[in-house]
Amino acid sequence: MNIKSLLLGSAAALAVVSGAQAADAIVAAEPEPMEYVRVCDAFGTGYFYIPGTETCLKIGGEVRATAAFGNDAAIAYGARDENWQTDVRARVSFDAKNDSELGTIGSRIRIQAEQGSASTRAGVVLDEAYITVGGFKVGRAYAFWDDVGIAGENDAFTGNARFNLISYTYSSDAFTAGLGVHDLTSNSGAGEEELGIEAMASASLGVATLSVYGVYDFGFEEGAISGKVSAEVGPGTFELYAAYSSGANTYVGEVDFPVAAVTDSIEWTVGGAYAFKATEKLTITPSVNYWEFQGGTDAWGAGLLAEYALASGLTAAATVDYFDADGEDEAWTGFVRLTRSF
Repeated sequence: MNIKSLLLGSAAALAVVSGAQAADAIVAAEPEPMEYVRVCDAFGTGYFYIPGTETCLKIGGEVRATAAFGNDAAIAYGARDENWQTDVRARVSFDAKNDSELGTIGSRIRIQAEQGSASTRAGVVLDEAYITVGGFKVGRAYAFWDDVGIAGENDAFTGNARFNLISYTYSSDAFTAGLGVHDLTSNSGAGEEELGIEAMASASLGVATLSVYGVYDFGFEEGAISGKVSAEVGPGTFELYAAYSSGANTYVGEVDFPVAAVTDSIEWTVGGAYAFKATEKLTITPSVNYWEFQGGTDAWGAGLLAEYALASGLTAAATVDYFDADGEDEAWTGFVRLTRSF
């Protein structure tokens, strides 16, 4: 009986101690639920909400590797007097948008670096950095004038088209119009603070689109105008454009053709191209252009561009272009290129 009483007493004591320990135990708090990245589909594909905000962010980029060839003159990437050269370009972009009482507020930053075959490193540049509020845009951006031209690689008319600017764009279902003011201080031929202005209008007429662009450089006191027609024809898109410049200015300037003697400013040009959609992945674009220069000489060129989508975000391209100018030997240029975009 003594042993039995002892065992029962010990069991009771253990039960009391265990109960006391259970009462004093620290209970771990439940972990806070994690806020996973949410997809934002209000502004198109690729956007996600920045955690804790209602701002949508999109990150993109591009790596482009090119091998260019040409006659012993200015070829695709500048003044190296060789028959071929290579070039690699990298871009990273950040787009942010959110709704507000002022309308959609957006911003874009794109950083770019380009490296040729030289051992020295090329600099990193701020390619774009601007703010948009509704139809207004303020910052470093490409002007409407950058859209002048046609498909292919041998059209040439525009000079500089990226400025510190302020612009406004009105858009409806079938009509778009825009007005912009540019800081041309670093580009002005007068060597002082100068401005430039531009206007554009574009209208969709069924399968065709008509676009008109105009610019004026107050430093050079010269301007230019361009018109383009684009239409869906058969299995591709046909483009025809013409442009005229009253004289050398920032928007047209001097164009380096692949023939050494042609560095004069263009007075007028006309060209056409047809982007033929051969398959879902292959597009072939023949083009032809004619130029008249301010000095009275002229030139014409033709080209053939082929682009093939190897996979989602991966495209291979190759082009061959021919140029013939007054008093110059014929010139052939071109490139092969691989582009990865995301």
